[in-house]
Amino acid sequence: MSTGTADKADPPGRPAGADGRRREQRGWYFYDFACSVYSTTVLTVFLGPYLTSIAKAAADADGFVHPLGIPVRAGSLFAYAVSVSIVVAVVVMPVVGAAADRTGRKKPLLAAAAYTGATATACMFFLEGHRYLLGAFLLIVANASISVSMALYNAYLPQIAGPEERDAVSSRGWAFGYTSGALVLVLNLVLYTGHDSFGLSESDAVRICIASAGVWWGAFTLVPLRRLRDRRVAPDGDGAVGSGWRQLLATLRDMRRHPLTLAFLLAYLVYNDGIQTVISQASLYGSEELGLDQTTLITAVLLVQVLAVAGALGMGRLARAYGAKRTILASLAVWTLILAAAYVLPADAPVFFYALAAAIGLVMGGSQALSRSLFSHLVPRGKEAEYFSAYEMSDRGLSWLGPLVFGLGYQLTGSYRDAILSLVLFFGLGSVLLARVPVRAAVAAAGNPVPDRI
Repeated sequence: MSTGTADKADPPGRPAGADGRRREQRGWYFYDFACSVYSTTVLTVFLGPYLTSIAKAAADADGFVHPLGIPVRAGSLFAYAVSVSIVVAVVVMPVVGAAADRTGRKKPLLAAAAYTGATATACMFFLEGHRYLLGAFLLIVANASISVSMALYNAYLPQIAGPEERDAVSSRGWAFGYTSGALVLVLNLVLYTGHDSFGLSESDAVRICIASAGVWWGAFTLVPLRRLRDRRVAPDGDGAVGSGWRQLLATLRDMRRHPLTLAFLLAYLVYNDGIQTVISQASLYGSEELGLDQTTLITAVLLVQVLAVAGALGMGRLARAYGAKRTILASLAVWTLILAAAYVLPADAPVFFYALAAAIGLVMGGSQALSRSLFSHLVPRGKEAEYFSAYEMSDRGLSWLGPLVFGLGYQLTGSYRDAILSLVLFFGLGSVLLARVPVRAAVAAAGNPVPDRI
């Protein structure tokens, strides 16, 4: 966990030599491998329908639960909990980003965030009966923790990869994550479909699948914690907790000196809000609106995971040929078509749902991976953690509006189709904002070398 004396001689933001850089990159990939299982097994597949069923069991005759005395339609609880978790992350991430940049010790903070989230996920095994409040609380803790940990994880990218290789390194990280997600979903599918032969009820099988994601997350986090290195910085007497919000304000003021970086973040905030909402609400939409069973949902998400590996790597190659910005814009056009198709998708038609899942898989990983690598070119050196904290707020931390709109849409209309249609706005507006960002000028304005294609 601590750095050796050789670290003093390392150039700022670079590992010692090509072998050291490759070792760190391989370790870095494994955090995606560790935590992506939470995103797929828990957030995308099982928890939405399961927590909704618990809330419906606890609901009154009108279909409402009353957390803290607030009337909430049971079908909206999951979306609202996701939204609240993101607000919690917004509060915590500035403090963590300030601590990382002031001390240079991202690894202990990464470990704390990862194991808090993994523990909360493992504790979801105890969700049963009418415990919808416990489920919402654990979801808030786990989802906020993964947001904080990803801010720290992403901040390593400019330190372990040179400008010309970041698209490829970022895409490989996403590919590792989708590989682990697919592997664990296969095991989930075996357990869920054969739960009777294992002597388990359907509820028991779901709870084991959810909790196993927390165990996986915690176990494979050990790999990046062993291989990633902290970079030493000059000591600063200001306390991280006291300075966290001051650091955020300083970061925002500093970003005003880099308006093109800020413009990219705004575009990313908008279109990524749509992506994150689709990911978190897809199974809920499939089960509640389309009437699909859990086995269909698992196999559809498994298809997404398998194709997302190829999609992330393939879009990384397209970025090398056409530039990251053009490739992202093309992916956003596909996302818009996907939502339009989802709105008219007939109920009880698994084959059409699988086709939609395949399209999502081909664009999901690449659009996220290339956005991350493109932003890494726009970060001034020495400010990686604080800028990536702001990025993570756009990635997960400020993606509260989409789930909130989705939840309100269902609360007001009782239709998930109306809720899903609203997300088209996020992709359309995000595309317009991204198209207006001159990325080559933005890289140069941040003081970084401009790649041949970006």
